[in-house]
Amino acid sequence: MVRRVLALTSGRIAVAVLLVIALLALLGPLLAPQNPLAGSDNALATASGAHWLGTDYLGRDVLSRLLDGSRVSVLGSLEVAVTALVVGTLPGILSVYLGRTFEWVTLRLTDTLVALPFLLFAVAVIALLGNGLTQAMLVTGVLVSPLFYRVSRAATLAVARAPYVEAALISGASLGWTVRKHVWGKVLPPIAVALAQTVGTGFVIVSSLTFLGIGVQPPAPTWGGLLASDLGYLDQRPWGPLAPALLIMITVWACNLLADAIRDVSGQAGRALDNDRKARAHHLARTAPAPTGGAS
Repeated sequence: MVRRVLALTSGRIAVAVLLVIALLALLGPLLAPQNPLAGSDNALATASGAHWLGTDYLGRDVLSRLLDGSRVSVLGSLEVAVTALVVGTLPGILSVYLGRTFEWVTLRLTDTLVALPFLLFAVAVIALLGNGLTQAMLVTGVLVSPLFYRVSRAATLAVARAPYVEAALISGASLGWTVRKHVWGKVLPPIAVALAQTVGTGFVIVSSLTFLGIGVQPPAPTWGGLLASDLGYLDQRPWGPLAPALLIMITVWACNLLADAIRDVSGQAGRALDNDRKARAHHLARTAPAPTGGAS
């Protein structure tokens, strides 16, 4: 699947952008030219050689705060996506095989989670457990998990009655072996699409919470926190929110672009795409002029 995704222009663009964001998360704090928490008397300064993106209302270097805050933003979105994946996928697959009672219970739990407003619920959990991004993201991931439950359940239902799956169960194969051998490969592509989309959703959620000052204790920098602080000084720095807003938008766009690329190369569409490429390659090979021998 990876080679198929990279064969598409959209897939290569999405992977390249996300690799840059991942490098920012890994190396951003090390690349920050100045201390992101150190203030100065040069508040609300414009871009210059000393401060490429200017300074905020406390004289802190905006570029350094963007680089340093990238790790928190990326890790928070990954926490949401991985939590939702773990909580939602396995029950969705097992709901097809473990009988009516398990199916009914998990469906009712899923309906309950869908009905809960994740932002208000995250605020309530933080009020009980303390202001921390990890607990907020874990709770949010649980609330987003119904997406993975429904995707994995629908994909499993599509193959659960396939002859080779029923033959494996009748022949005495265990449920775990059958899922790993015959079901997981069919369920993986739609789950990968949902995962890419959820990472993008996680960025929006993290940015929304940190924009409201939830999950991260100031003065720790985050993309959403920088966006919120810049909005208060638009008359002095009207371009201030541009950098964090662009980072958030580009990251979410790349995640959605990757999800589209995975969907395009998986399943029936992926096989049709492969067949079309093979046919074109075969046609080019047949119509290419034969090489002529040079003079000896």
